[in-house]
Amino acid sequence: AVSVPNSHCYALDNSSYLYDFTDWIGHPFEYDGKDLVVRFCKDVESRSQMGYVDFGRYNYFVAGSGSVNFVQNFYNGDLMNCEYSVDKMGRTAQLNIICGGCLNGACKGDIGCICNVSYDKKMCRVLVELAIPCGKRGPRVFKGFTVGFHPRSWEVVYNGMTQLGFEKPYHQFSFGTEQTSVSLYLTAISSLSGLVGKPIFKVNPSEGLEVKLSGSGASGSTPTTLSPSVLIVNWRCEKTRESPYAVDISFPVEGYDPVEFTLTKSCAYTQRGWATFGVISCIIIVLSTVSCCGGFIYKTRVEGLDALPGMTILSACLEVVSGEDVSNQGSWDERRYGTI
Repeated sequence: AVSVPNSHCYALDNSSYLYDFTDWIGHPFEYDGKDLVVRFCKDVESRSQMGYVDFGRYNYFVAGSGSVNFVQNFYNGDLMNCEYSVDKMGRTAQLNIICGGCLNGACKGDIGCICNVSYDKKMCRVLVELAIPCGKRGPRVFKGFTVGFHPRSWEVVYNGMTQLGFEKPYHQFSFGTEQTSVSLYLTAISSLSGLVGKPIFKVNPSEGLEVKLSGSGASGSTPTTLSPSVLIVNWRCEKTRESPYAVDISFPVEGYDPVEFTLTKSCAYTQRGWATFGVISCIIIVLSTVSCCGGFIYKTRVEGLDALPGMTILSACLEVVSGEDVSNQGSWDERRYGTI
């Protein structure tokens, strides 16, 4: 499973592998040549006897190109003497990260260092080259894949990573007993959507909650951004439980780590299924039919055929067809009751 890291200090490389730099947040890197300090994933400052000059706060983390593995951008620094910067963002900084050592061999030590710094006074921008040990790469993320409760939302999975609240069971995120189903909408980049396989699920504990998957998402239909697939999770409480049930759903993705998330379901009371309702309905219908037939048979034997509903009207219609005078009360009574 690929869960979103606990901070925003992470990035995906050009092969979609996850690198989590959460432990590096706030770590200072100083460049003595120009009195520059980079606080990783926080800000960039120029420090001197005249004071501090802010070159922006951490904004985002993306993959680089060429010899640069990752790029961090910092925006909204000090505005003084930079009033005419783009969108009045003030001073900005770009941090080019190299996994390993500096290309010029300047970096010494295990924690990394700043290799080079260059200023662009016209753009009020500073470019910093930083070499650090990036560590072991994480799982391969299926970028662009989303799962949400609406066609254009991604509460459960965003960009291939499971969001907080769905990476493990949470009581506060559980669905109520009265909710018998939930619909999930799946989207993916159209060129890669064919890599998504059919979902599989596991219920913990294995007994007490009946779960069935349906919809286009359950049959393996390829999800796209313009045409999301729908996965309907139908569940029914068979046993009550104080803590919620956990339903782990996994989507295998060819060439990537699977996309996995957990839905929790509360069961405060048991629920009867449609099968039980159908059996009870059939029993009621059969008993009603038998009762009606028994009543008709009894009335027929006691009062004759005329006791059956509609027999009087049927007899009158037959006499009209046969051409007899239905106004002849004597003939009519004679036919009904016979001669005395």
